[in-house]
Amino acid sequence: MPPRPILIAPSILAADFARLGEEIRAIDAAGCDWVHIDVMDGHFVPNITFGPAVVAAIRPHTNKMLDVHLMIAPADPFLEAFATAGADGITVHAEAGPHLDRTLQAIRALGKRAGVAINPGTSETAIEHVLDRVDLVLVMTVNPGFGGQAYIPAMGEKIARVKRMIGARKIDIQVDGGVTRETAAVVAAAGANVLVAGAAVFKAKDYAVTIAAIRTAAVAGQGA
Repeated sequence: MPPRPILIAPSILAADFARLGEEIRAIDAAGCDWVHIDVMDGHFVPNITFGPAVVAAIRPHTNKMLDVHLMIAPADPFLEAFATAGADGITVHAEAGPHLDRTLQAIRALGKRAGVAINPGTSETAIEHVLDRVDLVLVMTVNPGFGGQAYIPAMGEKIARVKRMIGARKIDIQVDGGVTRETAAVVAAAGANVLVAGAAVFKAKDYAVTIAAIRTAAVAGQGA
């Protein structure tokens, strides 16, 4: 089975918030595939970021997929609000609530792509029984809560285990945390095909050059 296409999803957590619409348009023009939106609640993770109103404000600035990553607990009360705001995909954490299967069903019932995320300390076995409910598995390659952290090398092995567990299912494997030109090949070689890059893109002088470089490294990693 051929590998799934490499997709680059810049995380707006690293964008200039004072120029958010402009930043969205810039990464769109620079060739991003998705726009990754890290939603944090100051409870599940130690930071507070965006709500549905920000997603709604972003929506008119791009036709690219809005990839909303909910680092919040509980997530269920907010699913409809994010869907209505314009999210195309909604990812929830396996650790955020006791009824993961029901939450994933609810996301799909809203007509959105459903994703499940696991923290570095969580075994991939936590999602084994919900794989038929998801379109995406997000392997956190840093501890969630802050941007700009360094990639945790042990996560490469976990990505590979997730890849084997998924088997022939048409599920994207996303990584979030410490993705750079240098780590892109490593995570892609392990099986990831959707790469979230925050600081690596938004702190670069040329977004297009950086996105292309991450993509090229990841494609090379896939073929390794």
